[in-house]
Amino acid sequence: MTVRIRISRLPHGEGLPLPSYATPGAAGLDVVAAEDLDLQPGQRFAVATGFRVAIPQGYEIQVRPRSGLAFRHGITVPNTPGTIDSDYRGELKVLLINHGAEPFAIRRGERIAQLVPAAVTLAAFDEVEELCVTDRGHGGFGSTGQ
Repeated sequence: MTVRIRISRLPHGEGLPLPSYATPGAAGLDVVAAEDLDLQPGQRFAVATGFRVAIPQGYEIQVRPRSGLAFRHGITVPNTPGTIDSDYRGELKVLLINHGAEPFAIRRGERIAQLVPAAVTLAAFDEVEELCVTDRGHGGFGSTGQ
């Protein structure tokens, strides 16, 4: 299934590739940086991509880390997956954090994250007095691994 997403290039995005799939089996579209910066250890920064999108209602775009950057340098998306809502029309920026021990150079045109379009399921809550009982009950964090 293919979802059509309108994209508008900003002036600082001129000459950059649009998000694209690296291989026929890829789930995420690679997105590149539209600016240069050195991300210091522990630093977070919203990296410009140079474009805006109009996502169809009923969909979102999830922003996910690139596995190679995470593995080799500790560069990741701290709120992974980040969500771009269908009604957002500002510049798409990728929030990155450097969990590595060394500064990491981000250069214009380099791949920094993956974008994954996804269908949105809406929820409606029905308030009740009691919930059904389960074997797990109130067991929380780590309770099923023992």
